[in-house]
Amino acid sequence: MDNEHGLAVSADHSTGLWLQWSPVFAGALAASALSVILIGFGAAVGLGVSSSSPSWRDASAALALLSGLYLILQAMVSFGVGGYIAGRAQRVIGATPSDVIESRDGLHGLTAWALAVIASAALVALVALSAARPVVQNRSSATAAEPLLSAELDHLYRSLRHPANIDIGYERAEAGRILLTSSGHSGVSNEDRSYLIQQVAASTGLAATEAEKRVDTVIGDARTAIARSRRSAVILAFS
Repeated sequence: MDNEHGLAVSADHSTGLWLQWSPVFAGALAASALSVILIGFGAAVGLGVSSSSPSWRDASAALALLSGLYLILQAMVSFGVGGYIAGRAQRVIGATPSDVIESRDGLHGLTAWALAVIASAALVALVALSAARPVVQNRSSATAAEPLLSAELDHLYRSLRHPANIDIGYERAEAGRILLTSSGHSGVSNEDRSYLIQQVAASTGLAATEAEKRVDTVIGDARTAIARSRRSAVILAFS
């Protein structure tokens, strides 16, 4: 076999489009890992700057737009890196023409992207299934404010005159939802503030003036606690 015939055999052997699954899996794994990191970073920063109101009244259209743009950007970056790794990590056999190598790079990158998307979708489905639990509605249901504003709620309803058989769990939950609006754009509304004063006066036996003073103090403390929690979330995200 002469050199010219040998080169022809090598070219014929290496010009077909075929997949090497090791680079594909490596690229998909890198894309998924980078996507998780970027989404976790964006979610932590978003939670740190978004409104803590339990309703949509303080929803920011600008923040929603920026979140959508960030999701598109992170997808381009993560899947681009994964596709690059999948394409460049393949093993080139023989004297392969450059146009064939480029075609294989694109094929490996596309397959790694598809595998990463399927893996991400499966992970999201598992998380959604585990989170989909029946919710039992009752008057003593907890609120999202309870872990964050537990001390403030304790101060709000502190009294030595509570009857032993009275459960104020629902009142605490309702007050917690009101206090979460303290850091919103409009703050606690006058209607919610007046209602909270009446509720505290009825639950603790305080005079109206003392209940009003306590409510105003707790609203200020809640605003400070939420601001500190936001700063901690942003610092944690950057860390």
